[in-house]
Amino acid sequence: MTWVTDRPPQSIDLDTCVTCGLCLPVCPTFRLTGDETASPRGRLAAIAAVDQGTAPLDQRFDDVTAFCLQCRACETACPSLVPYGAIIERARAETVSQRPSPGRRMQRFLLGRLIGNRVALRSASIVAASLQRMRLMRRLPMVGSTSVGLRPIPLPVRTAVGGTWGPPEGEPIVLFAGCVSDVWFSGTHRAVIELLAAAGYRVTAPADQTCCGALAAHAGFDAEAQALASRNVEALQGEAIIVTDAAGCGAHLQSYDTHDPDGHSVARRAVDATDLVLRAVRDGRLPVLTEEAGTIAVQDPCHLEHGMRVVDAPRELLEAGGYTVIDADRGGLCCGAAGVYQLEFPRTSDELGTAKARAVTATGVTSVASANAGCEMQLRRFLGEGYRVAHPVEWYWERWRTQR
Repeated sequence: MTWVTDRPPQSIDLDTCVTCGLCLPVCPTFRLTGDETASPRGRLAAIAAVDQGTAPLDQRFDDVTAFCLQCRACETACPSLVPYGAIIERARAETVSQRPSPGRRMQRFLLGRLIGNRVALRSASIVAASLQRMRLMRRLPMVGSTSVGLRPIPLPVRTAVGGTWGPPEGEPIVLFAGCVSDVWFSGTHRAVIELLAAAGYRVTAPADQTCCGALAAHAGFDAEAQALASRNVEALQGEAIIVTDAAGCGAHLQSYDTHDPDGHSVARRAVDATDLVLRAVRDGRLPVLTEEAGTIAVQDPCHLEHGMRVVDAPRELLEAGGYTVIDADRGGLCCGAAGVYQLEFPRTSDELGTAKARAVTATGVTSVASANAGCEMQLRRFLGEGYRVAHPVEWYWERWRTQR
């Protein structure tokens, strides 16, 4: 088999899998279907067969690789340290390159170009905010179900990009604002910025930054993902810590060394906001709030737990805010959001979303913390009225503001 992309799946990585099966219990699609080809080792076997020329890169192969949520839970479970996330991204890039279609061309434009255009994204957000206020958004085809979980978009649309906060002499911190997160989840940015500035950091959000490229990479649009990564590597130069408040963005930034020749600089400096704010609490820059503030259930976003390997920080930060913390679904399956997966495989996404909501409901708690925008939207969709979902930093920030 001749791969056509510049970065195809590597035989040395595929051979790392010993087919032990420890990935099976943690794989959402395998758990739902019981189908070996819907498991990590089954997909790796399919990719290896194409690599060796014993199977074609056909529609069946396309279906097998596309059905993966790319949650990377298998990486945490794998004793052989198979780089599954990188392998499946590269396999998707091959199918996209070798099996083009009108639908994929449109997706390429949306995920690789439009989402990185701040003017276009801001304009679209103004329209979306207006539709929200007229209660029309959920009636739009393909958008309605997703918009149910969307926060109210503020008007005028706010953006953190280009801003600077905190004392001029403070330790420099770079905020990675992202694309959709910047305008749709500006409240999370505000909480992170205010807390870090109060802790004495000098926070900047470089104007030249763009979408991290995770959605493009996961969909197989490798050239577009690399182009976005290169723009960010240029915009995020220096030695300052890069803080992210969306786990999907953070995990992708930490993989930039595989997307750009100079990406290692960004990859080694990217830190999740819960980690950095907690560090400020431990250093005494921010207070530990002892007054009891109620109980919060914590949901672990896949890319925070399995990509960035951050699990304890959200819980410790909430406890520092005076909250009693319980696990919504510790070690549970993906919530089913997975970027555009919910549009491509709505039935599977809905099954996983329903299961996750059921796990949260079983705790009896109506306040939920989730450190990823996509997960937050999915939880809000399936939990419905009576529940509040917000970023762990926002929960701490709200308590901190009342104690100042």
